[in-house]
Amino acid sequence: MTMDITPDTDTELVRYDVRDGVAVISWNRPHRNNAWTPALEDAYFTQLRVAAADDEVKAIVITGRGRHFSPGMDMQHLASASNGVHNRPPEEREPQTLPMTIPKPIIAAIHGSCAGTGFIQACVADVRFVAPDAKLTAAFVRRGIMAEHGLAVLLPAIVGTANALDILMSGRVLSGTEAAGLGFAKLAAPGRAVDEAVAYARDIAATCSPVALAITKKQVYEGISEPLESARRDALDIWKKLREHGDFKEGVASFVERRAPRFAPLDEQWVRIANTTS
Repeated sequence: MTMDITPDTDTELVRYDVRDGVAVISWNRPHRNNAWTPALEDAYFTQLRVAAADDEVKAIVITGRGRHFSPGMDMQHLASASNGVHNRPPEEREPQTLPMTIPKPIIAAIHGSCAGTGFIQACVADVRFVAPDAKLTAAFVRRGIMAEHGLAVLLPAIVGTANALDILMSGRVLSGTEAAGLGFAKLAAPGRAVDEAVAYARDIAATCSPVALAITKKQVYEGISEPLESARRDALDIWKKLREHGDFKEGVASFVERRAPRFAPLDEQWVRIANTTS
């Protein structure tokens, strides 16, 4: 089956600007609140590689144009996936953790909605600035799926196990102020998340050794790189199975229809099947 997805009218899905040693990479789907699509992902990862290869760039800031960072996967794509229609299955996409392999600091400037894939991309940035009124959530369990892309390892490394369990098991919405209080991000002044992230990045660009920065980033992630990659692969294997479970379809449908989900009772057999990873 093929997907009937309305194309973007603006073909420049990602904007790329360099000034004072800082590349600002902006997701450019403001008409869809920067909802994630495979095309946006490809354009973003391409620009990350451009920044990595550009000697003029010493640090990178990522953000979303318009009112939102990113609310996660575009619901047109997610609804189609819940019905078994895949434009590009997750196993054919590049790892969402790719930004962690870029040998330059990546600073996320978060405002508005930050959810799903948008939340994951915030997590795989090296430093985060957040607006007080931003709304962040990892609502995977509310869509009938588990923490994706190694988030079950990465988020505890950022906010600690107890806070990660709270965020991942409740799927609740956190304000930017609360997220900053948990150590997830630096709290920016209202309306200043991008400005403060850029100022921070410019200071790094002006005062820090690119070689030392690259080595330091690798050192910091070295301790979690193996368990993170293992968790990412396991999550992908589990996802292939869970997307056939009725809870995924119900989770997406309830969100689209703005109603409470009607999930099936816990089925131990499904838990065993899901946890039998290849």
